[in-house]
Amino acid sequence: MKYKTIFVAVTLSAVVSGAFAASGAVMVGGQAMYPSKDIVDNAVNSADHTTLVAAVKAAGLVDTLKSPGPFTVFAPTNEAFAALPAGTVETLVRPENKATLTGILTYHVIPGRYDFQKLDEAIKAGGGKAELKTVNGEPLTFTENGPHNIVVMDAAGHTADISTYDVIQSNGVIMVVDKVLMPK
Repeated sequence: MKYKTIFVAVTLSAVVSGAFAASGAVMVGGQAMYPSKDIVDNAVNSADHTTLVAAVKAAGLVDTLKSPGPFTVFAPTNEAFAALPAGTVETLVRPENKATLTGILTYHVIPGRYDFQKLDEAIKAGGGKAELKTVNGEPLTFTENGPHNIVVMDAAGHTADISTYDVIQSNGVIMVVDKVLMPK
């Protein structure tokens, strides 16, 4: 009887896991990101994006990122923010620096829904490079480094790798990046 109970529990777990995977949810920061939720409602659940969420709130961008969009957000992790010079984040979230913070955050957002396939097509159409205008107004440059590895370059030539692709949202797509991108 004990083995039958274990078998049933394992089978039930597999069925639930399969249903979870079938829901289209992607795990980010230890939490499921559901395609039925918007960018903000998913991001607030990611343990890897608490700094980004705090910055979005400080910049007053919550309503924008909850709007219909669609948007593609290149979401830096907490580690990416921690790699900035000491005191940078603390300085940026001060009310007097709201315009600068907003400029940096909107530099991580492209109007439209760009998943891996659409970025890949744009890169190939551009002969190995795609330049896309951000909400900030300045471009980000995309290239490939391998068959499924897109690299994002900012205005200063610094690059970020996309660590998690195609986190589909009701109002766009999140791509998790390992660096904070900086406009001019």
